Amino acid sequence: QVQLVESGGGLVQAGGSLRLSCTASVRTFSSYAMGWFRQAPGKEREFVAAISWTGGTRYYADSVNGRFTISRANANNTVYLQMNSLKPEDTALYFCAGRSGAVSTTAREYDYWGQGTQVTVSS
Repeated sequence: QVQLVESGGGLVQAGGSLRLSCTASVRTFSSYAMGWFRQAPGKEREFVAAISWTGGTRYYADSVNGRFTISRANANNTVYLQMNSLKPEDTALYFCAGRSGAVSTTAREYDYWGQGTQVTVSS
């Protein structure tokens, strides 16, 4: 069983930055593709960013491309989401997800999920 724990959320003003972290309790973390998703109140969960197990392939939602950066440190079993130039519409509960195999932008293809970390951007 893989457990994912997110951290780094908080309250920030528009234009500010946050870095989210997600640590996995699994020995074979380096074989897992990882993704970040978010869900705002009253909205469906949406894709934000994803990274392959090597880190060589990365995908971003159009809404965050150029502002957010996903990365991973396999030695620390951790995946990061650096969020810059934050906007009020980025306010959401952010989830980390993992799957063995190829990287994906589709939530239903991920097997493991964290509990989420809240990001609130004030205008």
